[in-house]
Amino acid sequence: MAVKPLEDRVLVKPIEAESKTASGLYLPESAKEKPVQGKVVATGPGKRLENGKRAEMSVRTGDTVVYGKYAGTEVEIKGEKHLIMRETELLGVLAG
Repeated sequence: MAVKPLEDRVLVKPIEAESKTASGLYLPESAKEKPVQGKVVATGPGKRLENGKRAEMSVRTGDTVVYGKYAGTEVEIKGEKHLIMRETELLGVLAG
């Protein structure tokens, strides 16, 4: 099953934070924070402008992005958690 986001929405697979600290201690599930980084899996065609054309998306499939802690809507695809969010909910793209 493939999901194609609509309009200016982006499908992101969250990147889980490390479960071990730099000093070697393992963190319990309750101490972990929600991920705020993810990989773009799919993008929509872009928002439709007043003149009928579509605005170009500023992110591409494969980009690593940063988003707010409570951004997007969680969906489960093939047993894996993903987020669908508007492009405006993204805070930035990680370079490199």
